Amino acid sequence: MITYEFPVREQLVPVHVVLSDDDRRAFREWVIGQAREGRRVAVDTEATGLDTFSPGFRLRVVQFGTEDVAYVLPVDYNRQLQELAAWALETLPSLLMFNAPFDCLVMGRHLPRVTLESLWPKTTDGYILAHLCDPRQRLQGGVGNKLKERAEHHIDPLSPDQQKELIAEFHKIGKTKDTGWAHISLTNKSYLTYAGADVILTSRLVPKLEAELQRLSVNPVLVPFEHQLALICAIIERRGMRINRETTGRLSGRLAEEAVRYAETASRYGVANVNSTRQLSEALLGMGETIPERTASGAVQVDKTVLMRLADVDKDWQPIGSRTGNPLAMAVLRSKRAGKWRVSYAEAMLAKADADDRVHPKIGALMARTARMSVADPPFQQLPSGDWTVRHCVEADEGRRMISVDFSSVEPRVMAALSEDPVMTAAILRGADLHNLTAESVFGADFTSGQRKVAKVVQLGVAYGGGAKTIAAQTGLTLPAAQAALKGYKRTYPTLARYIRALQRQVQRDGYELRTPSGRRLVFDRDAAYASFNGEIQSTARDIFAQGMLEIQERGLTPYVLAPIHDEIVADAPAAEAEDVAREIGEAMRMTFRGIPIDTDPDVGGRSWGSLYMKKAETMIEHDSWYATHPDAAQAAELARA
Repeated sequence: MITYEFPVREQLVPVHVVLSDDDRRAFREWVIGQAREGRRVAVDTEATGLDTFSPGFRLRVVQFGTEDVAYVLPVDYNRQLQELAAWALETLPSLLMFNAPFDCLVMGRHLPRVTLESLWPKTTDGYILAHLCDPRQRLQGGVGNKLKERAEHHIDPLSPDQQKELIAEFHKIGKTKDTGWAHISLTNKSYLTYAGADVILTSRLVPKLEAELQRLSVNPVLVPFEHQLALICAIIERRGMRINRETTGRLSGRLAEEAVRYAETASRYGVANVNSTRQLSEALLGMGETIPERTASGAVQVDKTVLMRLADVDKDWQPIGSRTGNPLAMAVLRSKRAGKWRVSYAEAMLAKADADDRVHPKIGALMARTARMSVADPPFQQLPSGDWTVRHCVEADEGRRMISVDFSSVEPRVMAALSEDPVMTAAILRGADLHNLTAESVFGADFTSGQRKVAKVVQLGVAYGGGAKTIAAQTGLTLPAAQAALKGYKRTYPTLARYIRALQRQVQRDGYELRTPSGRRLVFDRDAAYASFNGEIQSTARDIFAQGMLEIQERGLTPYVLAPIHDEIVADAPAAEAEDVAREIGEAMRMTFRGIPIDTDPDVGGRSWGSLYMKKAETMIEHDSWYATHPDAAQAAELARA
């Protein structure tokens, strides 16, 4: 048996490579011994990349190990080793993994008899434990939640960087960090040692994370809660979302043309390169714009936030109505967005789609500092909430209709529940529009639609921990006007304002740490106590959404689900059942939080995901003159009618 060694805390741990008949017998005896003793065994995989469902993806290595030994099975060699890995997974009673959804989905696709559902009940995911201990990434002041980062902190800070050595091996064969995985030899020492190191470190790390959770008094219920949620997300990821290749190809071409067309518009204002901040800042200042924002070096700042303020659009590209939009700012925004969307969505969907024309976005159930989910590759969660353009490429299967079920103003409702503000609570319970209430308190009973939009920004600004400067930047208001709007908001909801101040003081007293209603641990920077209320809102809203997903699973509705996007469930169902399925999903998600109803808005569209948003586009065109001349509006209406 070929054996390499991995150093951990001045101990050389053997990494055995299983190849020959004798090797396979020795591995079988080891597995039987671990099973007999009921020991937890770590499992990991190495594949050709991260696009689990893309054509040409292969599982190359499966490795098993404990604290003191690792066995590496190069399953890409032959069916015999694949059968052996499958037998070991069936035999072992308890498994440890780090980022288990990826490994379980990979093994479920490429090993005989193995399924996600068969592995999950006996798997503990170290990533979940790490995130519950401290959700911060290294750049945010935390330990980080990658295996190597956690192992360096909890196990051995002097452990060698196996990945750095492996990337050097990739370079030797003319490959990169991304492409080397598919081409590195299965006999390469650095590659096999790297594989073995992961299971050794996982075996040593998980018990330390479990002890850390106890020390920090993190709510133990969150461990099974997050594991169940991760399973649901993996099931949804496995199903994927169908794309229409013809529609997606046309979109790619249209986006390329749009990027060029708006770049040409920008050039007429003296901006030859839309990515040149110097050209752009000089042109905008030459047009008479006032831009107080500055970069760290003192240059005029012309990032997306500044440009959207000048173009008079919000984060969802809807008009704010606070000023006349600057045509250069809009042209640059649209040119850059078209280029980005072409690469990140249209071309990515065409490249990543499987043999059945389905894309499988990676659904991270537990990602951000607040535990909010992510949907990446393609990053559908980054799409503006009302935009149909990219969504039109995603469609239901033949004979089915798309469904959208989202929460109704969940974050304001969570704000009311947490703060117990009587004015906000009463408004919600009687069905009043919170943004109208705020607009009336700030601007008077005859407020305009533009002022209502400003009130909405103020509401969200308070929720996100933003001050008057942020509100001014997002609305185009002067700083004194933004300060007045903020004061008006606090006058309307005085209990909320007191709650926020008290929460910030509490966080400072508690070492910049906060426990959410679910018992989740959030940690803030020493100069960012102002973000504590935003963190509590986002984390609580996420847990409410997650609970809704667990209820969807309990009712047997997960097979209809295509993706969780922010606080929305995207699904499809046979046309004859779509209305009933939408209603049932809405009922599963609906709940009450501290006396505040968390309601849902089920909606059924046509075959494309975009159809759900095209209906909104038609309504906006009919009632809002701005949309009647919007570059996307005519096509949206035409597609909606079609």
